[in-house]
Amino acid sequence: MEMKEIFERVKRASRSLALLTDEERNSVLLDVADAIVARQEMILEANGDDLSRMDKDNPLYDRLQLTPARLEAIAADMRNVATLPSPLGHVTKQKTLANGLRLCRVSVPFGVIGMIYEARPNVTFDVFSLCFKSGNACVLKGGKDADSSNRAAVELIHEVLRQHGVDPDVVTLLPATHEATGAMLGAVGYIDLCIPRGGRRLIDFVRDNARVPVIETGAGVVNTYFDKDGDLDMGRAIITNAKTRRVSVCNALDCLIIHRDRLADLPAIAEPLLTHKIPVTLYCDEEAYNAVANSQLSTLCSAEGRLRSKNSQLLQKATPDSFGTEFMDYKMAIKTVGSLDEALEHIDRYGSGHSEAIITANEETARLFQQHVDAACVYWNAPTSFTDGAQFGLGAEIGISTQKLGPRGPMALEEITTYKWLIEGEGQTRP
Repeated sequence: MEMKEIFERVKRASRSLALLTDEERNSVLLDVADAIVARQEMILEANGDDLSRMDKDNPLYDRLQLTPARLEAIAADMRNVATLPSPLGHVTKQKTLANGLRLCRVSVPFGVIGMIYEARPNVTFDVFSLCFKSGNACVLKGGKDADSSNRAAVELIHEVLRQHGVDPDVVTLLPATHEATGAMLGAVGYIDLCIPRGGRRLIDFVRDNARVPVIETGAGVVNTYFDKDGDLDMGRAIITNAKTRRVSVCNALDCLIIHRDRLADLPAIAEPLLTHKIPVTLYCDEEAYNAVANSQLSTLCSAEGRLRSKNSQLLQKATPDSFGTEFMDYKMAIKTVGSLDEALEHIDRYGSGHSEAIITANEETARLFQQHVDAACVYWNAPTSFTDGAQFGLGAEIGISTQKLGPRGPMALEEITTYKWLIEGEGQTRP
């Protein structure tokens, strides 16, 4: 089938979504959630096919992998979306003009949302649930690494849609080819909004080549500043969680910025990273390197025997490329600063506008940090790992927007709707 014909069918199907009630949409979502659990063997078999083609040591392996527990969580998120209020039909502004015209601004779907993403099969289900609930059709373009998983997911969704008498073209998966990406980016008149979700190279390519509207999401160079007034125990827990919870996701910590007055505490902060089940390689500036290298950490590692052979690799001196890198791996840069202003300058230079954090007991410092940092999500005494639509109580997310025009931060139901003006008159004419 030609790409133009595919897009025409999706556009036509998108209009049929307007005829569904919110109750009907919720019923579909609940049935798909049940099917995810009931048919998990089929999904896991397809996912296993994808995993067999990826090196287990690749940090993206974890992002690609589906498990029974993860499928249960995906189904739970979908059920949660079904319980949320509909984002459609909300009156956001209303007034009557002096000439008697009645104006009403009401929320409506975009129409057709195109999604380009990499080796993340959970995104297939998340995008479907949010788009379907908000009355949008979706065109999906996944990466070749997850193609079998994505096709199994869409096949399952289509089965449920047919059972409910809904046109399955409201969810369409394109081939995992570069040609399909180009076709989507040029689908003017068919794709109302395109959202890339992946690494910087993907996002830059989409932004530079798209002829349809684009919202940038995903790429996250994430920093956390440990202030001179930071609590050590709290800081250790926050930094460890932000770095090691899931290294391949966009909210994972890439750079620890530490105040020079707290360098004596750096070995204590670094210890849970270096002794993690998969140790974190630290790329330190000169001061941070010396603080760790001259501490008892090397003795501790030798005594345990776990890191002895790798110790020289785990502690490395930073290069200019160490800062501003989204590692997506068990790697982290460390930068020493002498003030809050220096920390802000570092974030301003190397951050990506995704998520930034400060650890401090000083409220004035924290408020200044939150005021001056230019990012979608700015944390005080909490890890950046919370940047997630489900964690924010939004049900799920279609991505994390790092731009300022339009939605910013986790994008969920409200963020993938637009509005139109409804005007009522009684024969008025304009002079």
